[in-house]
Amino acid sequence: MKSTSGAYYIGLDHVRALAALLVFSWHFLPFCAPPAQEVSPLLSLFVQGHTGVSLFMCLSGYLFAKLLDDGVINWRAFWTNRALRLLPLLLFVILVKAVLVLTGDGKISGYIKDCLKGVFQPTLPNGGWSITVEFHFYLLLPVFLVLLKRSKRLFLLLLPVFILVRLLLYLHYGTVQNLAYMTILGRVDQFALGIFAFHIQSVFVKRHIVAAATMVLFLSFHAFFHAAGGFQGDPRSEFLPPLWIVMTTIEGVAYSVLIAWYDSSFQHSAGPISRFIGLLGTYSYSNYLLHPFFVPHIGRVFSRFMYLGGMNMRILASVLAFVSMVPVTYLSYRFIESPFLKFRRRYIQRFTPAAPPVS
Repeated sequence: MKSTSGAYYIGLDHVRALAALLVFSWHFLPFCAPPAQEVSPLLSLFVQGHTGVSLFMCLSGYLFAKLLDDGVINWRAFWTNRALRLLPLLLFVILVKAVLVLTGDGKISGYIKDCLKGVFQPTLPNGGWSITVEFHFYLLLPVFLVLLKRSKRLFLLLLPVFILVRLLLYLHYGTVQNLAYMTILGRVDQFALGIFAFHIQSVFVKRHIVAAATMVLFLSFHAFFHAAGGFQGDPRSEFLPPLWIVMTTIEGVAYSVLIAWYDSSFQHSAGPISRFIGLLGTYSYSNYLLHPFFVPHIGRVFSRFMYLGGMNMRILASVLAFVSMVPVTYLSYRFIESPFLKFRRRYIQRFTPAAPPVS
């Protein structure tokens, strides 16, 4: 979470690490053992770890609201910086995947077509669809900030508008899960709520009871969601298909409240544990895009050498496997991501009030 201005927010890197861990666990658990249906509310977040993407999206909205607050923004430089931050690793993954397609049984022409469509559609490999959504958010961000400056109430009208859009799509198609999960039509709620949470963060300072209540309610909701079938539940279910009309909104409210509380209520330690978790957050983008290449192999290794009979042990295995990716993610960050960061330039200018004249 280091910006071009040099500001570093280690607490937000903690959040990034948690989001990356949830996504990693979601992909890792099926390879080490079939996930048990009966799990505690807390562990349901790991079993339904796709929710980590929602945490990423809320954090992205919150962070850019924090970085861009009270400044004059050069949007061309902003978009260029984001491209320098995200595209090198994404293009590397696309190239590696192309080699695997060529050496396997896949058709390279179809793969290339999917990559080209990935500018607008969720067709990029290794979770790259979320980078497409992120870029769509960057294009909408100037509009969001203008609406927010004019009126907070006007800004919040985005939520019912997009919920209504998803409702209409659900009534027409009978499902809205893929659109809600993999496109800006669902994720816009989370970006907007992250932005809004930053602008009212003072409401959550030291409000530990509010944060605890939010956590309990959200964990209870996610336990219900998991018990009802979760992400891969029966589309004929009575609850799941219509739930996706508001699923991203519910996640967005909970995560945005908790991010604002965590960021504003604590002086985050610079001790070794905090720095290590922050490091996992720093490498989280590499982990996110690269782990699909490694998860099947790591899962088989852990299944062979570690007892994974209960869900607690499976979650522990996923945490250890996540940490075991550090050498790979370090190399990726050091040699693929970092070299391009030096080409970034400042995109925001802040003005300090002129000193009053001396009488």
